[in-house]
Amino acid sequence: MKSDFLRVPRMAVRPTRIVQLAAAVSLALAVAVPGAAQTPAEAALKARVEAALESASDLPSDSITVQVSGGVVTLAGSVMCEECGGRSTPSGTGTVQQSLGAVVRAVPGVERVEFRLRYGPS
Repeated sequence: MKSDFLRVPRMAVRPTRIVQLAAAVSLALAVAVPGAAQTPAEAALKARVEAALESASDLPSDSITVQVSGGVVTLAGSVMCEECGGRSTPSGTGTVQQSLGAVVRAVPGVERVEFRLRYGPS
């Protein structure tokens, strides 16, 4: 005797539901994955930070990469002050990281600065 109790009704899945689900998953990944496409506001903030670093003549902006997520700016790269023999700025008033942080924090829209710096040649 077959039992009807174990029979599971078949559910029809419409193609539009699959497309909606795929779109929702794509949107969630775009928001959650670091390095995903930036919003216009993040791109504008990144451009302002890069311009500020370029205008700071005593900082090695050519070897620094800038990433922005929300108001968090991450500076990465190799920094080395050839004139001063290491981590200090040419003027000797602080470290390269301190100077980078001061320049970036002065840019409107920056909430926090994170550093992933290497002290040595690229």
